[in-house]
Amino acid sequence: MPESKDRTYWLDKAQTLPIEGRAFIDGAYVDAQNRATFTSFSPIDGAPLASVAQCASADVDLAVAAARRSFEAGVWSDLSARERKALLLNWAQLLEAHTQELALLESLDSGKPIADTLGGDLPGTIYCLRWFAELIDKVHGEVPATDPQFFGTVTQQPMGVVAAVVPWNYPLLMAAWKFAPALAAGNSVVLKPSEKTPLSALRIAALALQAGIPAGVFNVLSGDGHTGRALSLHADVDCIAFTGSGKVGREIAKNAAASNLKRVWLELGGKSANIVMADCADIPQAARSAAAAIFANMGQVCSAGSRLLVQRSVADTLLSELMHATQAYQPGHPLDPATVTGAIIDGGQLQQINQYLDIGRQEATLLRGGRTLQLAGTGAYLEPTIFLAKDASARIANEEIFGPVLVVIVFDTLDEAIAIANQTEYGLAAAIWSSDINTVHTATRRLKAGTVWVNCYDELVDMNFPFGGFKESGNGRDNSVHALSKYTELKSTILRCR
Repeated sequence: MPESKDRTYWLDKAQTLPIEGRAFIDGAYVDAQNRATFTSFSPIDGAPLASVAQCASADVDLAVAAARRSFEAGVWSDLSARERKALLLNWAQLLEAHTQELALLESLDSGKPIADTLGGDLPGTIYCLRWFAELIDKVHGEVPATDPQFFGTVTQQPMGVVAAVVPWNYPLLMAAWKFAPALAAGNSVVLKPSEKTPLSALRIAALALQAGIPAGVFNVLSGDGHTGRALSLHADVDCIAFTGSGKVGREIAKNAAASNLKRVWLELGGKSANIVMADCADIPQAARSAAAAIFANMGQVCSAGSRLLVQRSVADTLLSELMHATQAYQPGHPLDPATVTGAIIDGGQLQQINQYLDIGRQEATLLRGGRTLQLAGTGAYLEPTIFLAKDASARIANEEIFGPVLVVIVFDTLDEAIAIANQTEYGLAAAIWSSDINTVHTATRRLKAGTVWVNCYDELVDMNFPFGGFKESGNGRDNSVHALSKYTELKSTILRCR
C-alpha cells in the first residue's frame, strides 16, 4: 500500500464501496425467501451500511440442499486433491487482489482499525486458505500391518455438508479457520457469519465462484441466531463448527444431539492467565506484551491475556511499565492508518463491558481507564482499563468480559500462580515469563490450556500449531493438520486376498 494512503483516502473509498447484502446460495446472490432484511450498522459511527438478508429456515433448507447436491454430484468431493488445491489457490489469489476492498469492508462492519484488517486479518485469511490448499495433496492414508491373507487401508473421507457458524471479532479469519480445512478435505460448506459482521463473508462468496469453485460448494447465509439454530437442527448437515460463547455452544450441542447427532466442534470462551515471574529477564517487554495481549482488537479476543498474574517482588515495577505501555492503545478513528484501537462492536457489547466495570469498581482497585468515549458520531469507544484485584476470587478475574479490561493479580509462589490460572472454567491459553527452565517446564506442563506461550504472548502467526482449549473453552482444534480430522470420517477398508 503506498504511503500516501491516509484517513481521507479510506473515508473517500468508503463512500463508493459497493456492498452486497443478499445471501449466497448455489452460486448466486439471492434475497431471503420471505424477503426479510435487517440493517448492518457500522460500529465506527453508527451509520447504516447495507440492508442484509435475514435468512430463515426455508433459506437454510435451500443452502443445505445445494451443498448436498454439489457433494453427492462429486463436482468438488470427487476432484483430486491437486485439483481442489489449484482452485483454492485461485481463490486465495483473488482475495489478495481484493485486499483493500475486503479490509475496508471488514473495518466498516466491525470497527476494527484499517491497519489491523489490512496488515493482519486479510493476510491471515489468505495464509490460512493457502496453507490448507497446499496441505491437502500431502495427506495420506495408512496401510496397517495385518494377516497376510488380508490387505487393508485406513482413509480419511469428507463428511459431506459442513455448517460453520462464526463470530464477529475476526469475521474473515475465523471463517477461514473453518471453511479452509473443510473445503480442502472435499466437503461442501454453508457458512453463517455473525449478524453483526456479515458483509465480508458475503463478498468472498462471489470470489469463490470466480475462482472456479463449483456452485453449491460454498454458500453463505446471513442472519441471526435463529439461522444458526436452524443449521444446528438440520438433519442433512453432517458437521457443525462454531466459534463463540459457551451459552450458544451448549445450545448447538443440544440441537445436534436432538437432530441427527451431527459432529459438533466448539471453540468457546477464555479467561487466559499471563504469568510474570520475578526472574523474568525483561520486565519492560513483558509489560508491552501484556498490554498488547489484552488491548489488541479492543480486547475482543477469546484468547486475550485478560488476567495478568505478577509475582509480588516485581509487581510495582511491572505495573509502572504497564501504565506506560497502555498509552499506545488510546482509541482512535478506525479508518486512520495510525489508529491501533478501534470501536467496540456495538452498544450491547459496550453495555455488557460497562456492567463489569461497575462490578470491578466495587471489588477491585481501578488503576486507569474505564471511560466511554465518543469519537465519531454515535460510535462506541472505550479507554483501555486496568484493575488491581484484591484477591483472585473477584468476578472480573474469573468471568469473560470480552473487552479492553485487564485484571492484575499479585501472587507469591509459582504454585499459587498456577492454581489461580487454572481456577476458571476456561482453558484456552496462558503464558509464563521466566528465565528459569525448571519454572518454565513446570508451568507449561501444569497449566490447563490449549496454548501456552513462554516469554511472549500471541506473537507467532503459524498455521502449523493447533488452536483450541481445555475444559469449557471447547473441543477440537482449528488450524494445523489436526484440523482436517474435524471434517473427515475415518474408513477402514479390508480386502480378503485368498
